[in-house]
Amino acid sequence: MKDHLLLGIDTGGTYTDAVLFSEESGVVAKAKALTTRHDLAVGISGAVEAVLEQAQAPVSVISLVSLSTTLATNALVEGQGGRAGLVMIGFSPDDLKRDGLAEALGNDPVIFLPGGHNVHGNENPLDMSALDAALPELAASVSSFAVAGYFAVRNPAHEQRVRDRIREISHLPVTCSHELSSKLGGPRRALTTLLNARLVSMIDRLIGACEGYLEQRGIDVPMMVVRGDGALISAAEARLRPIETILSGPAASLVGARHLSGLDDAVVSDIGGTTTDVAVLDQGRPRLDADGAVVGGYRTMVEAVAMRTFGLGGDSEVRINDRGLVARLELGPRRFLPLSLAAKVHGDVVHATLERQLRAQHMGRHDGRFAMRTGVPDHFASGLQAQEQALYDRIGAVPVPLDGLLTNTLQKATLDRLVGRGLVHICAITPSDAMHVLGRQDQWDLEAARLGLELAARAKDGSGRAIAGSAEELAGKIVDRLTRQSSDVIMGACLAEDGAGAIDPAESLPVDRALRRTDGIVQFRVHLDRPLIGLGASAPVYYPAIADMLGAQSVIPPDADVANAIGAVVGQVRASVTVFVTTPEEGVFIVGGAGESVRLVDEEAAFSLARERAISAALHTARLNGADEPAVTVSEAIDAPEIEGRRRLVEARFTATASGRPRIASDQQRVIYSLAEQIL
Repeated sequence: MKDHLLLGIDTGGTYTDAVLFSEESGVVAKAKALTTRHDLAVGISGAVEAVLEQAQAPVSVISLVSLSTTLATNALVEGQGGRAGLVMIGFSPDDLKRDGLAEALGNDPVIFLPGGHNVHGNENPLDMSALDAALPELAASVSSFAVAGYFAVRNPAHEQRVRDRIREISHLPVTCSHELSSKLGGPRRALTTLLNARLVSMIDRLIGACEGYLEQRGIDVPMMVVRGDGALISAAEARLRPIETILSGPAASLVGARHLSGLDDAVVSDIGGTTTDVAVLDQGRPRLDADGAVVGGYRTMVEAVAMRTFGLGGDSEVRINDRGLVARLELGPRRFLPLSLAAKVHGDVVHATLERQLRAQHMGRHDGRFAMRTGVPDHFASGLQAQEQALYDRIGAVPVPLDGLLTNTLQKATLDRLVGRGLVHICAITPSDAMHVLGRQDQWDLEAARLGLELAARAKDGSGRAIAGSAEELAGKIVDRLTRQSSDVIMGACLAEDGAGAIDPAESLPVDRALRRTDGIVQFRVHLDRPLIGLGASAPVYYPAIADMLGAQSVIPPDADVANAIGAVVGQVRASVTVFVTTPEEGVFIVGGAGESVRLVDEEAAFSLARERAISAALHTARLNGADEPAVTVSEAIDAPEIEGRRRLVEARFTATASGRPRIASDQQRVIYSLAEQIL
């Protein structure tokens, strides 16, 4: 059983999971370690060393390593990421208004250059004068660049020239839009490229940390990363296109859920520290979202599982709306560091501050809240404004109480910007703290959780009454709220899958009454037609009540806590390439994509070349991504309507998909580093 094992790793916002997996017998060992954002290798090594010790296995038994992560998803949901410079070639400022591009860009810089191409790949002259003038200053204030050219999917030459100039001057990572998608739609492709650029340094750090640990331990085997559609890609390719890892963790959890449960039809809901991810399994397969994954409110051009991601998890912010006669609780979408977790490392500071605030006669505005650095490298803080830098300098690795840190109202907005950049954590009460107070979780500091909830329970509603009589009462209300919000998002996702559109269960009287099981002359009940698979470390404490509210059978597989890591090692490599044929004039056919454009005068010859190109490129990409003996299929879509009795080709698309299991280390390689391990 231990002669040939696969190592799956999942790095989430709170925990890093590891599993040793046998294709014959399943999970051999599993373990968790806290995700250490200041140095991701620490959490990775902690989880992997634990599974190796548990299995009593040498590293020489490992023949493949596969990694999934929710870090990219979490960053987009929370509005985080590095500062990126966007270069638009052939576009106008008005194009920023489309597809949410201006909103996503925020205060990040953008440069517009003349140039770009037409639909057939013919160029407009490129002028890089504005880029040359801005680059020296920009290079010091951003961490990466995104380049999007007009019709770059038909001819990427201008994007490539701009990319080379930026690299030559700045030596920073550059993402080009044609590298991410072959679909038309410039502004949305630019949006996808911008988000990719923001994620480059984060995913590079993660993969680098994992590779560094594996090298240090002498584990010299292929390393894969889970893509957002559940397929595997090589670590090198994931570094170039980190946007493809959005929904990596959720996609891996779906693959893992199918493997662990054996169910072909189910609703799958995975709760983590930051997000809840919901998808539907039909006939053993998740549906892919052909329009592109939606994460953090932005629709990207990344093909991914039809997963709906919500900012709701065990570490969600607890927001108390005390303006009405009865106070209301809302959870998320931001992730906070639980007080119980912060106190596990910094107990003296957290306990002393909470006790001081409890002794005060009146509750302060910032009671129970702290700030501390996330521990990311210093270059992540490039481009901070003066007031942001000043506040950042006052925050360190030890939690700082907000009642001493913030001296005026404007500083709250400044702190929020630091949180949005991923530089600072806010520590406060979360559902995880509530679970500690209720005795359903016990891995962190119970006393800090209790003190934090006692403080929060002192808040007054509109009638002047405390919102809860004790920490336990408030904890119960928080967990009830998480149950209801989870039911809302699962129900909303299922209604959307049924084609019902954007129905908010909280705003729909019939659905709301059905979930609350309110009696009346007209009674409503809700029932799912398939089981609810609950995944995540906290699934056993949350999902039975959620399934009951939804009228569904609750299924929590034995290894639900590491489903992502399992999904990471049981997936396949898959690569798709599309080649186009267009007609700029009658009798002329342009083959574009997967190489330079070619002009032909015979339609069948053009179609044949397009098929060959698509197949060759898909096989090459699949092998580059680590596939072993990939198989290929081809689909064709030919848009050629009859006009006045004559067939006229508008566009033909040839898509080749190559797939196969990843290569694993050969027996000879494993013998070599087994001997090296013994010598060391």
